[in-house]
Order: sequence, then C-alpha cells, then structure tokens
Amino acid sequence: MTSHPDAPIPPTADPLTEALQFLRMEGIFYCRSELSAPWSLGLPPMPGCIWFHVVTAGNCLLVDSQGVQCEVRRGDLVILPHGAGHHAADDPGLEPAPVMDLPHDYLSPNYAILRHGGGGDRVDLICGAVRLAHPAARSLIEVLPEMIHVDPSTSRRALEWLPSILGMITAETAEPQPGGEAVVTRLCDILVIGAIRSWLDTDVGAKTGWLGALQDPQIGRAVALIHREPEQEWSVAALAATVAMSRSAFSARFSELVGEGPMQYVTRWRMHVATDLLREEQLTVALVAERLGYASEAAFSRAYKRTTGKPPGEVRRTGAMNLPAIS
Repeated sequence: MTSHPDAPIPPTADPLTEALQFLRMEGIFYCRSELSAPWSLGLPPMPGCIWFHVVTAGNCLLVDSQGVQCEVRRGDLVILPHGAGHHAADDPGLEPAPVMDLPHDYLSPNYAILRHGGGGDRVDLICGAVRLAHPAARSLIEVLPEMIHVDPSTSRRALEWLPSILGMITAETAEPQPGGEAVVTRLCDILVIGAIRSWLDTDVGAKTGWLGALQDPQIGRAVALIHREPEQEWSVAALAATVAMSRSAFSARFSELVGEGPMQYVTRWRMHVATDLLREEQLTVALVAERLGYASEAAFSRAYKRTTGKPPGEVRRTGAMNLPAIS
C-alpha cells in the first residue's frame, strides 16, 4: 500500500457534510399523481432505492410495510429510505391498486403522470424512487428509520427550505418544459438530502454508531479520512496522528463510538468499496486490488474472502453480495 501523506485533514472539514456528499442519486422513476377520492395505491419494494412522496394538494395517508400510518398534508415530505413496499390512500381500508399496473402518461422513460381515482376530492402527489450508488450512501441509509416525515409546520429548519423547493417542483411538473426532467431530478435529490438532514438534527438515533461518531470532532475526522482515502496504508498510529490524539486514547474512543476497532473498520470499509467496484463498475479483481492499495491481487483476495465469506471473483461474476452493515 502507498504511504499516507503527513498532512492531516483540514480542521474545517465537516465529516457529516462529507457523508451527505456521498448521497449522489440516480433517478429511477418520477411521477406526478393526480388522485381523486376514493383511491388507494400500492407501491412495490424497490431494493437499493429510496421512495419519496411530496403532497402538493390535499392530504392522504401513507402506510409503511409494518402497517404504521402517517397522515400527510399539503407541503409535507415523506421518504422511505429502505425502498420498502407501502401504500398511499385517502381511505386505508381500500384494497391498494398496484401502481405499476395502472395506465400512465409517460413524458419520458423515467417521468410520468398518473390520473387515478373515483372523481371525488383531489390529492396531488409527486412520487419517485431514486437509487444510491456509493457505499457510504448505503451505509448511511442503513441506519435510517423505516419512514421519515418532514412537516414544515413543526420544523423551523424545514420551513426555511421545503416550501420553496416544493414550489419549484410543482411549477416544473405542472407545465413540463424542455429539460424539465433534469430539473425535477435535481430538486428531488435536494428533497431527499433535506429530509435526511432533518432526521439527523432531531432524532436520537442519529447520535449512535458510526453516524454518531461522525459528529465527534476527532473520531469523525478520522472516519471521514478512511472514507475519502481507503487506499492509504492506515494504521492506528497514523489515524491517531491525523487527529492529534495518542494511539491508546484514539483506539479506545473510536471503538466506543463506532462499535469496533479502527483497523476492523478500515478493512470492512475497503470491502464495501471493493464490492461496489466489482459489482457496479465490473472492474477486475486485479484492478480493484490496485485501486485499494493492496500489494497484490492475492493479498486483496484473501482479505476480501476473510471479511465477506466469498471470493471477489464470484461477486464480480454474479453481481450478488450483501456485506454486513456499517452501523
């Protein structure tokens, strides 16, 4: 492996901001739904994706995969970070109609308008599913709850940004213009990141595990550096030096906050990155080994199998691998 430069992370680095920067999303499907009572829509599981819903007119219920109901009104935003199946309805007692079986007016392969219901009171939704690619993003998503509800009437921070973004989305989808799909995609990305930030600000669950560790001034900087430069020849001493801590104090605090030792975390993070390179980018095992700083393909392969239980060549061929969550 290559030697790490002596320069530490700049003191102004914000590890939590770096984690959110990994939330680069790809639109899978966006839909403007014009719904009239009575109606009920079933939305299927989308593994590896985030479902989101924005209410632009009226109100309705969202019911998650565990049967938990959430009442949403005009101006509210709900995301389902794990892509679980769920349904939306004005009457939860109705049998949901599978949304993918209903007729849509497609403005592009990934953007459509849905008109559905019995002709009664109107509810308008902007719905979509976005996919996350980077392993840091997936590690962040894994610690989020089943459903995040952002209500600007009860969140001062949300009130500052959510109405303006919703207004832009409503305008773009009401009268589609050239390039409108790209604009809506970017705006929806902002919505998803905003919802996650809202949860990070308010939920006690955001203070634990590696996510909580990111908010520690010193351990957070070390975790960010591991994420940013997994190919470096990290050691406990090198990481401790970057955050001006003694080796023993750093190791103890890292283990307490993250839940495992620094070098175990380094190895597991490298395997997350390696899996992404093998499965998504279809790099050869030799190239992945080189990219992550291993001295040889054999050394990388041994580390990969020891950590994941499978050889890297098999993951590349089959594209199937679920690593333990970083939590």
